Amino acid sequence: MGQEYRRTQTTVSLINYHFVFCPRYRRKVLVKEVEQRFRKLLQEICREHELIIVALEVMPDHVHLFVNALPTIRPSEIMAKVKGVTSRRLRQEFKHLQHLPSLWTRSFFCSTAGNVSSDTIQRYCRTKDKGVTNCK
Repeated sequence: MGQEYRRTQTTVSLINYHFVFCPRYRRKVLVKEVEQRFRKLLQEICREHELIIVALEVMPDHVHLFVNALPTIRPSEIMAKVKGVTSRRLRQEFKHLQHLPSLWTRSFFCSTAGNVSSDTIQRYCRTKDKGVTNCK
């Protein structure tokens, strides 16, 4: 999935984004129940906004998200939805996160990928390579 052209009434597209984003201060909070809940919330958000998760790797201190999107949603909107909802919900549900004003840093990495490099990014996410971890 993620390699097929998506069609709407007015568009045909193949837009894949690779995002990397981190919790504030690179805290290793994405573990155990928090990680599981984050994954479920992310699936709900993606389904609601017609995003297809191509690959996902959740590390304790950062996330690699590779999604296929329609051209009607900007990368910054995707991150705003993902970070906003997950930050609010995770901090409501897990007491040890409530002291944080926000779960995520304001920054994120975003790269586009076509057919050829999509496979490379998927392999990268699967092997848990920590090459892109420049969040502060």
